[in-house]
Amino acid sequence: MGYTRVVWGMSALLWLIITVLWCVWFGLPAVTVAVIFAILPDIALIGAFESKGRLKPERVQFYNAMHNAFVAVGVLAVGFAVFLLTGGMNGGIWAIGVAGLAWFVHIAVDRALNFGRRAPDGSIIPVL
Repeated sequence: MGYTRVVWGMSALLWLIITVLWCVWFGLPAVTVAVIFAILPDIALIGAFESKGRLKPERVQFYNAMHNAFVAVGVLAVGFAVFLLTGGMNGGIWAIGVAGLAWFVHIAVDRALNFGRRAPDGSIIPVL
């Protein structure tokens, strides 16, 4: 296992713990948002396989967009800003932040398990 995959795994664990703490704090609605956004990136896989482990070339761009860590971190940053600007722990809007957290945890777990982005031919680009 490469050093990069270990870092992804540690990051996934850290952010998963933070996600769980937020879900405990905000209750069942937060759990619902977290579960939905933890599964969301894999909608790109529905009907996308051409052969075992290889996506159809026309689905690669959508898969890579849904598994782009920068997009998830962007959603998380916007969610954190919205949370702070709307009152923070005193009734702030937390759903966008929880969505970004869960989405990033999904991507980090994928990277830790060596499921990287996809090459144009649909094959997995290994995480080094």
